[in-house]
Amino acid sequence: MAGIAMPDRAAGSTAATKSKSKTLATWLALLGGLLGAHRFYLHGWRDVLGWLHALGSLIGLVGVVRMLNLGQDDHAAWLLIPLFGAMVVVAMLSTIVLGLTPDERWAERRGQPLQDTRWAPVIAVVIALLVGGAALMGTLAFAGQMFFEYQKLSA
Repeated sequence: MAGIAMPDRAAGSTAATKSKSKTLATWLALLGGLLGAHRFYLHGWRDVLGWLHALGSLIGLVGVVRMLNLGQDDHAAWLLIPLFGAMVVVAMLSTIVLGLTPDERWAERRGQPLQDTRWAPVIAVVIALLVGGAALMGTLAFAGQMFFEYQKLSA
């Protein structure tokens, strides 16, 4: 229309979007990834995957508590503890993906100016590799042990 100025969506979307720090997102994934903190930081409180991180982690944590209270014979704990381990692995994988995203791509996706992140995300990635590798191996060992013990009990 001739008399009405239409707002430019591309310019308005970058101005309306808050700048998101790659370093902060990476460290939130490392330290609060089990509860979906990095998802809530990047996508807001309505992010379904963020809530699934929290739900899966809390359900898996119930298995850990059951194992501590009831011992190794609790079958529900056998199923829930590997879920907790898988959630730890997912959180560490999220840390690695966020931390290793190139700065140029981060700025392009977020519609913000390029910022040099230096070494802080790399340090978080190294820690995530250590924790994630240990969690993955521990989860596989625990699930394998429980599977073969269950097979022995049912035979």
